[in-house]
Amino acid sequence: MLRKMECDSACNGHVAVGCEHCMNGSKMVLLVTGQCKWNCFYCPVSLEKKGLDVIYANEAKVTTDEEIIAEAESIDATGTGITGGDPLLVMDRTVHMIELLKGRFGKEHHIHLYTATLDPEKVARLEAAGLDEIRFHPPVSMWTRMSETKLKEIVNSTEMDVGIEVPSIPGMEDELSELVQYADSVGIDFINLNELEFSESNWGMMAEHNFEVKDDISSAVLGAHETAIAVMKRNRKANIHLCSSAFKDGVQLRKRLIRRAEHICTDYQAITDDGTLVRGYVYSDDLDAVVEKLRELDVPDELFSVLENKVEVAPWVLEDIADDLGYKCYISEQYPTADGLEVERTPLN
Repeated sequence: MLRKMECDSACNGHVAVGCEHCMNGSKMVLLVTGQCKWNCFYCPVSLEKKGLDVIYANEAKVTTDEEIIAEAESIDATGTGITGGDPLLVMDRTVHMIELLKGRFGKEHHIHLYTATLDPEKVARLEAAGLDEIRFHPPVSMWTRMSETKLKEIVNSTEMDVGIEVPSIPGMEDELSELVQYADSVGIDFINLNELEFSESNWGMMAEHNFEVKDDISSAVLGAHETAIAVMKRNRKANIHLCSSAFKDGVQLRKRLIRRAEHICTDYQAITDDGTLVRGYVYSDDLDAVVEKLRELDVPDELFSVLENKVEVAPWVLEDIADDLGYKCYISEQYPTADGLEVERTPLN
């Protein structure tokens, strides 16, 4: 039975365990390499990662185990999704990451992994390291030729949850259905269809494949959602989950941002309902003079902090005293991520 979920997502059965952690905003995304040999035309991986041998924990570029653990702790992560590129191209690194996270957070920390490599020996090594769930992402050219792969052998040889996760591409309903039917026939645990999205790095596909933008507020491709629903209706007995573009932003990302914001928010910052941080800034060439003025206005020391080129003041305080300070004051709304991307800046005077 097709069941509607938040933000136009839907499910024929049950969602994968890894998806449950993601839906709660408690999954860390760990990109172990941006390198990949498959060259999928729709790959949305960002330009600072695609094709490069880099590691990112959520939005933070990391180089040490300690940085990875710190990022997981910053959202109180209950699980991790290991992605790429293709993580199986750097097996030693990927195995180390699994063992690192399990060693730090325990066996209950759920780890799932995305790959296009169907290699039973590598899968066995990942399972031995502690991987809980593996999601195969076969290239489009293989959707109607899955019997030529070792998917059936892998399903029969592992105790891990095994899934298929691919984008729903307009005009490929038949090919997707054939992929779903084969996967279901060999005992796959779940099939995820992601609403196809465009990004800076795959924008060329829009003209090449005559795709159109769904609307002005989404990065989804027109017709991708309808394609997924059609496949689900044709294959009602298969365990299929449609993850919409709106769900990724409106639920998954928002909840993760809220978790991180609640963890890192100081006494002189505020959190919005969307999980962004609200910060107050005072700019001056003489920061000591700003601090002196704040104290003259009876602002408690715990409600401001001297930064490199400005003084941060609790936004609710700064709004009241901006006109009396004599310095340029702003309210800044930012993502609570490592890059601190600013969403909006409002001058107070």
